[in-house]
Amino acid sequence: MAKKIPIPTILTWFRIILVPFFVGVYYLPDSLLNMPYKNLLATLIFILAAVTDYFDGYLARKMNLESNFGAFLDPVADKALVAASLVVLINLNRTFVFAAIVIIVREIAISALREWMAQLGQVNSVAVAYVGKLKTASQMIAIGCLLFDYRASWINMNMIGNIFMLIAVILTVVSMFYYLDQAKKYFVN
Repeated sequence: MAKKIPIPTILTWFRIILVPFFVGVYYLPDSLLNMPYKNLLATLIFILAAVTDYFDGYLARKMNLESNFGAFLDPVADKALVAASLVVLINLNRTFVFAAIVIIVREIAISALREWMAQLGQVNSVAVAYVGKLKTASQMIAIGCLLFDYRASWINMNMIGNIFMLIAVILTVVSMFYYLDQAKKYFVN
């Protein structure tokens, strides 16, 4: 008899599945959906994905369904969503190329560091820290604002999004150095 897939894992897979739909919105013909509606739909899909990120972790802890596979899959889903979002935003000329490069390179580097630390049996040495949570929150706010791209006389979501993007870049660098500092005693064997 096959085991049931836990709800948190289903939510994580759902987030991964949302990524191509999110990106695909911008490839719809303008005759079918014009840019303001593409922005709205992509933002809603992104928000749905971001909400599942919160709930998969919350439910895993609350229902005691934490697993090694879930711990592996969750960051994969996060990084897929963020990297795809940044590529879309660069393609739409809504944010800074350097921001996307810094964030994506950091994500790859820290993922590799965590994998290496896990092989050493020291995964807790690079567990998610508060600065990493702040970085993620800033990224999500930035991406959401930049996707929505609403501009009026009283509010400019692009400007707000890019302010949060710069904050995210700073926190990205700070968090990267924090994690490297946590692992430095294992660098030399």
